[in-house]
Amino acid sequence: MNVTRRAFLATSGALAAGAFAPGRLLAALQSEAHTSAAGRPAAELATWPGVRRLFSLAPGWTHLSSFFLASHPRPVREAIEHFRRAIDADPYQFVEHAIFASEQENLEYAVRTAAARYMGGVPEEVALTGSTTMGLGLVYAGLSLRPGDEILVSTHDHFVHHESARLAAERTGATARRIALYDRGAEADRAEILARIRRAVRPETRVLGLTWVHSSTGVRLPIRDVADLVAEINRGRNERTRLLFVVDGVHGFGCSDEPEAKLGCDFFCAGTHKWILGPRGTGVLWAPRENWSLLRPTFASFSNLTGYMSWMEGKAPPPVSAGDITPGGFHAFEHVWGTRAAFELHGQIGRARIAGRVRELNARCRAGLASMRHVTLHTPADPSLSAGLQCFEMRGRTADEGAHALIARKVVASSSPYAPSYVRLAPSLVNDEADVDRGLAAVAALARA
Repeated sequence: MNVTRRAFLATSGALAAGAFAPGRLLAALQSEAHTSAAGRPAAELATWPGVRRLFSLAPGWTHLSSFFLASHPRPVREAIEHFRRAIDADPYQFVEHAIFASEQENLEYAVRTAAARYMGGVPEEVALTGSTTMGLGLVYAGLSLRPGDEILVSTHDHFVHHESARLAAERTGATARRIALYDRGAEADRAEILARIRRAVRPETRVLGLTWVHSSTGVRLPIRDVADLVAEINRGRNERTRLLFVVDGVHGFGCSDEPEAKLGCDFFCAGTHKWILGPRGTGVLWAPRENWSLLRPTFASFSNLTGYMSWMEGKAPPPVSAGDITPGGFHAFEHVWGTRAAFELHGQIGRARIAGRVRELNARCRAGLASMRHVTLHTPADPSLSAGLQCFEMRGRTADEGAHALIARKVVASSSPYAPSYVRLAPSLVNDEADVDRGLAAVAALARA
């Protein structure tokens, strides 16, 4: 258990014993904030129409781009509002108690506990961030790379992953290299992906950075298989030359039924404001407990206050833990704490059930797109190599033109921020079969427009 600032101050006589009435307020607010998720009638979550009613999306539109940024479901909205009211009523006492209380009352620890339960791990393996971008930055900035070391990423990763790797290489004198894992997304092959990675890893490669689900093509990588390959490579290496596996997991996180703590990677970064349906500006960074010592913290932290005690006593800081990697400072606390409600909602609905629903809706979407002559689909038909995104081209239109044409028909589509760019449709829990069919009908109509 981490020693809290409150415990330290109490033992030093700086805080009067029993002075904190906010503990009672905090307990009441925690209970009230999460009753909306944990106590929601089972009948409401037992049907997909009931789940859809949790969202306040604008009517009259077919929303097929919710992967971009989640609409807060009702339990999350309510949790945010409960915490906002408490902070507004007494900012100092409530926040001071909520972030420096014992683990039983500490709201950040409650979020880490809920995240760990969802991911199949323990709270001490989870750091909290503001986004996937922040998580990747904390990992790459924290690794002790040297001149001559190499970071290997894929050509399919997002700008922020490439930039995190480039900036780390620039700071340390290491190099960053990109490889293609497939030539065309729709033809991606598990064995070929693994073979290309095996061929690309060199003796100087220290980091392999990949993305679970490519928002450029919709391809889902076999992360567990890649982790097994990394383990095989590491059997011939020592601790200094060990290959580390970093995963951008955001587009599999919340729509896949593989527990992240069991995937075998060394660091897993994801925002929680996409498929997890959490508050905007929130995220997680997971790693096995023994891996946190491989990172140097980028920010001072409020989350592992043994470091604060060491500072107060003029001692060397303790070994790095997940808490030390969680950035300190004052945040949008009501959003951070409200993330717990999103994880609890997933637990109420059922992780496997959610993954099955996303798989079912997206298979329907892929099949419909694949049947159209004016469409070139870039996402594999194999459900083990795809997730919640369909990326495609429409003959005679750029990706932006295609997305705008669909939006003009009240179907919210997007174009991917990559070169080349594709149109994207992504059915999720806010959708049903009729939404998918309306989206497909709009795409079909563009062949005649």
